[in-house]
Amino acid sequence: MSQGQKSSAATILVLEADPTMRRLISLGLRHRGLEVIEATSLAAISSTDIQSLDLLILDVDDGVSCDWTLLQTVQEQPELSTLPTVVLSWDPPIEEKRSTLTTISRCVCVNKPFDARALHEGVDHLLLARTIEQGEQLARAEEALLATYRKDSSPSIWPVITAAGVFLAMIGLLFQFVLTMIGLAIIVIGLLLWTIGWHSRIEHTPEIAFSVGK
Repeated sequence: MSQGQKSSAATILVLEADPTMRRLISLGLRHRGLEVIEATSLAAISSTDIQSLDLLILDVDDGVSCDWTLLQTVQEQPELSTLPTVVLSWDPPIEEKRSTLTTISRCVCVNKPFDARALHEGVDHLLLARTIEQGEQLARAEEALLATYRKDSSPSIWPVITAAGVFLAMIGLLFQFVLTMIGLAIIVIGLLLWTIGWHSRIEHTPEIAFSVGK
């Protein structure tokens, strides 16, 4: 299997105390292209693995007896409380557990001995339901984001007022610049004319001749 296929495959945790049964279940799931994490108890699972899970297969049989408190222990874990679960048991769930299994769409019970096809059907059903639920959650999140965007992007007069203020400030600065340039031009022209007039008077001043009588 390629790395791209591994990243898109669902990850399933198999909690099964019997090593032979655990191995058979894992081989069947891996053969169908699913990622499998095997464990004998929740204590053996790291928090990183728990966060990557898409489905749990839990065997509630403890030797010759059936221990339904294992399911309760799993559902009390915050990280696993909403995780789709396939419960394996020799005995059908007692009444109070049957009510829990039938009212929670994320939980399916498969009685042993079971055909592998029955287990795989339960897995497919829960994974499909999870995919649909995640799609609906994503659609709701996108709708909420769009609603927020539409609310925040409603027309406002303040950008127009701000633009008008910037325009007036630029006009004022430009007007001051023009006045300054006009003043400097007047000064230059005045100095130039003054200088030209001064030299002109010097050039046209008549020379006075002094004669000394012999």
